[in-house]
Amino acid sequence: MSTNSEDRPGLPASPSGAETGDGRLALAEAAFRLKDEPRGGWVLRGVRDPESVADHSWGTALLCALYAEEAGVDTGGAVKMALVHDLAEAETGDIVARADPADRSVGEERKAALEAAAVHTLLRDDFTELRAAWQAYEDRASAIALFVRDMNLIDMCMQAVIYHEEHRYDRAVAIPSRGGFTHLDEFFASAAPRLSTELGHRLFLTLERRYRASR
Repeated sequence: MSTNSEDRPGLPASPSGAETGDGRLALAEAAFRLKDEPRGGWVLRGVRDPESVADHSWGTALLCALYAEEAGVDTGGAVKMALVHDLAEAETGDIVARADPADRSVGEERKAALEAAAVHTLLRDDFTELRAAWQAYEDRASAIALFVRDMNLIDMCMQAVIYHEEHRYDRAVAIPSRGGFTHLDEFFASAAPRLSTELGHRLFLTLERRYRASR
């Protein structure tokens, strides 16, 4: 999967609206690349017809809309944050985050730097509100950000359950990992230590039990 904009022909170099006269339209065109960017973790495991990054962002946003009131956070703010939380991947591509840092092709600090640079390019001065939402998600400094990050992980675990139950990958193929994970276990191992809310933990346990029962 690509990790720089040079490998992504057609991405507007400066989505400022200079050519269209509307910066919002230019940003949308750049962001629409996420519709064709497959989620790298599923690709790694040979999942047939895997979801795109845009699919994942929508799933996270839907979970936010469904659970924000229960979590005690603003629904609109959470949905907005969910929709932009992976926006940088329109430039960087989806860089796979593995459960063990030693298995990653790109280190966490390098990944963060690449994504920050991408957001700086995509969200210029006209999009201060969206940029602030993205930064808040990265900083994990608010109740909304912690909630959205958990819904991001819950979306991933729910998708893992669906792919496993639908036999969308070859379970006999082992993907090398430091933890020796088989099947789709690594997704749950990756999510568990990153959850930070009571709601997130509860939903995770529900999905993990369903996944284990199908194993």
